Amino acid sequence: MGKVVNITEAVSIGLHSMVLIAQTKEQINVHEIAERTSSSKFHIAKILQKLVKENYLTSQRGPAGGFMLAKPPETISLLNIYECIEGEINLSECPINRPTCPFSKCIFGKLTIKMTRDFKDYLSSKYLSDFLDF
Repeated sequence: MGKVVNITEAVSIGLHSMVLIAQTKEQINVHEIAERTSSSKFHIAKILQKLVKENYLTSQRGPAGGFMLAKPPETISLLNIYECIEGEINLSECPINRPTCPFSKCIFGKLTIKMTRDFKDYLSSKYLSDFLDF
């Protein structure tokens, strides 16, 4: 069944990690992010490598290594992060992605489209800079 809004553990880790990285003026490593988010350091590392690959982060290996933003925080939206991890959010007429409906009128009406659009609009309107505590 198709999902209207899906906030996976990976997305939650990615969003929270990116805010922590944005709040830190120096590099922050996976161990510190894991402590602060109560998440697996291995899962965090895997997710952050996706963000490095898409040029949202830079990384440095080694004992003094860690992650830093590759772009200014005011240019990275929550939507950028979400879609980097989960793929593009698509608006679909059918919430379960069926080519044909057995009914002449969808029992969900336009609710699922509205919810998905509102979710996408929210993510696109929020930037990492909105969550800085400086």
